[in-house]
Amino acid sequence: MSLLVNVRPAVVGDRDSIGRLGALLVTEHHDFDAKRFLSPTPDIARRYGDFLLSRSELRDMIVLVAEQDSAVVGYAFGGMEGNDYMALRGTAGALYDLVVDPDHRRQGIGMTLLKASLDALAKLGAPRVVLFTAEKNHGAQQMFELAGFRRTMIEMTRELDA
Repeated sequence: MSLLVNVRPAVVGDRDSIGRLGALLVTEHHDFDAKRFLSPTPDIARRYGDFLLSRSELRDMIVLVAEQDSAVVGYAFGGMEGNDYMALRGTAGALYDLVVDPDHRRQGIGMTLLKASLDALAKLGAPRVVLFTAEKNHGAQQMFELAGFRRTMIEMTRELDA
């Protein structure tokens, strides 16, 4: 199998692949903290794929896929955000999702997608890129730190029914 990775914008034909990866993301986060993150539903792959494709049509959003041997093995989703006084942040690119198929991790695909996403957001005018990562997602945190991201905020959650 070739290790060559091609990153390109998502197209309609990628819906099932990116939907499957989005469903993996939902499931993984739900497993991290079932009270904080969405529950996976039987149709989450289709719904997530449709959502990502709808975002890819917007001029201030990006949905990129990583292909290896003609198969989609990862995707990244990001967009531009204006001033956010609640977050005390100016204009920034935001990276919402970066997912690599578990069978293809630790091959540099995530870093390749990340670099392509940063380039695409820079072309949209982003002076910086912000992202959230799950507290328990240590592998992603390590990759983001290796790419030069620094910790700036910590989300804390408390259920009100406790």
